Amino acid sequence: MKTIGLLGGMSWESTATYYRLLNELARDRLGGLHSAKCVLYSVDFAEVERLQAAGEWETAGRLLADAARAVEAAGAELLLICTNTMHKVADQVAAAVSVPLLHLADATAAAVLAAGVTRVGLLGTAFTMEQDFYRDRLASHGLDVLVPDPAGRALVHRVIYEELCLGVVREESRAEYRRVIAELVAEGAEGVILGCTEIELLVGPGDSAVPVFPTTRIHAEAAVTAAL
Repeated sequence: MKTIGLLGGMSWESTATYYRLLNELARDRLGGLHSAKCVLYSVDFAEVERLQAAGEWETAGRLLADAARAVEAAGAELLLICTNTMHKVADQVAAAVSVPLLHLADATAAAVLAAGVTRVGLLGTAFTMEQDFYRDRLASHGLDVLVPDPAGRALVHRVIYEELCLGVVREESRAEYRRVIAELVAEGAEGVILGCTEIELLVGPGDSAVPVFPTTRIHAEAAVTAAL
């Protein structure tokens, strides 16, 4: 099995899920006491969040590029950015290393299309929902992407940063997410991408009338497949 490099800590709550999933998947596919070979660089999310809020994406890209080089030097043979939002700087990170970067939006689009869905709702941070770096990547695979209205986007973003990234899971927020998902379905969404790695801490298949696509699990599955 190839060694998987992880750029994590954004937030560590979801990175812990990545680590668990990678090892469970490796065990399930290889049997016995097998686990995933991986190298993790966990950043200080407060520093990254400050750069996000200030729009200093180039600086954030340099920070993750440095982390990527460290992970490659430690033996990583393929690379994951363990957050949807920071795929804003995916090209900058990929250019810093010689090992392949497994892009989260590509893996997600493949899973959506494999399920026979082409019109999909997208939940994530405001950056992911409103900027074109992620939506356009999905659209390049032939997907029609819907996002919540401004109030819905603000709610989804707030819950991610003020609750889920801190490990707080509130039933009231789950109910609000269900409402936002129902609105996307009413607009024609045939599935919903949980396009922030923390959302899986709050929302699952039982919270939606249409299939949900959990990007953390999708990314982990694609990584184990590539590593094997």
